[in-house]
Parts: sequence; C-alpha cells; structure tokens
Amino acid sequence: MSGFFAFNKDIIKRINVDAICYKILLEMIVKIKGVSIKEIPYTFSDRENGKSKLGTKIILEYIHAVGNLYRYGKKEQQKETRSSVRFVSKAARFFSVGACGLGINYLTSILFTTSLDIWYIHATILGIMFSITSNFFLNKYWTFEDRDFTAKITAIQYGKFAGFSSIGAVVQLGMVYYLVDELSVSYPVALVLAVATAAFSNFILNKKWTFKEKIWS
Repeated sequence: MSGFFAFNKDIIKRINVDAICYKILLEMIVKIKGVSIKEIPYTFSDRENGKSKLGTKIILEYIHAVGNLYRYGKKEQQKETRSSVRFVSKAARFFSVGACGLGINYLTSILFTTSLDIWYIHATILGIMFSITSNFFLNKYWTFEDRDFTAKITAIQYGKFAGFSSIGAVVQLGMVYYLVDELSVSYPVALVLAVATAAFSNFILNKKWTFKEKIWS
C-alpha cells in the first residue's frame, strides 16, 4: 500500500479509527464490511530524493497496530458466532411456538364443534384466530424477548404478525399447488417443503419488521 487512497466520506463514519501509525488504510480494510475495494497497480521505485521516515519506532508501531487489528478480528469473529447462535436459538423458539399453535388450532376447533355445536368452518376460523393470538404473545415474550406490552405497540405488532401469518399461509398454499400440479411432486413432500418455506419466511418477516430486530442476531 502506497499510503495514497480515496474513499467515500460516509465510510469513515461507520468505524472507529484508532490507528497507532500511519497505516490507516489497513485498519479501514479490516473494519469495514460490505464495501468493494479496487486496487490500481503501480511500480514502487527506489527513493531518489529526501530521506525515509521508516525507522525502528515506526516498525514497532506497525507491529503493534497489526496485533490490535488481529485481536479486533478475533472479537468480531466471536460476535458473529454468538449472533449465529442467537439466530438459530430464536428460530428454534419460533418454530416451537408454531408447533404449539398447531395444537391450539386443532384443539380449539374441535372444542367449538363438539362442545359448542359451532359450524366446522366457523370453528376452524376461530381456531386459526386463537392460534395466531397465542403464537403472537408467545413469540413476543419468549422468542423475541419483547417486554413492551403497551396497548398501541402491541396492537401494531399484532396486526403485522397476523398479516405476515396470512402471507405465510398464501405462500404455503401456492407452493403446494405449484409443486403438486406443475412439478408432480408428491403431496407429503410438497407439504413439508411448503410448510418449511412459509415458516422460515414468516420468522424472518416478523423478526425484521414486527419486532424490529436485525435479521442475523
């Protein structure tokens, strides 16, 4: 690296620069993510005028800086590992709540038809509503650990959750139809694929927009 480089001014706002010596570019490359870098080759010729500033102090400072960046990279790697563990943990909780919701849906639907003599279509709709409601509160409290139950925020979140659940149902139905009728996939296999896709998309949508979390966390 020659020491001559250019970058968008917004990039520097995204990191905390604490370079010990003059190799700021090295620190930026290590710390900045998701930015494309273009290198323009040149010929590094011998110095013709002046005197090099490179001395023992500069070399030691550079080694120190590289050590700091190495430790920074290790910490970031550990953070990413913890983030992936949290992501998998929350996904597992979300799917567990979904399985619980299926049970609630089934039991309430049966209860309404057998004990209260409600038409099975109405009973099924009520069962779906009960399962969506129970899933919402379980996910809010347990999966996403959101303890804010003020009326306005909870109502907005519930509306989003119900909407995304409806989208998931449409995705599931559409996938089942396409896989079975268009691709001749067996219904059990198509159902598993559709349920898995709908459940995962439902998890991502709710994580990002209902409970305002970063996806990979």
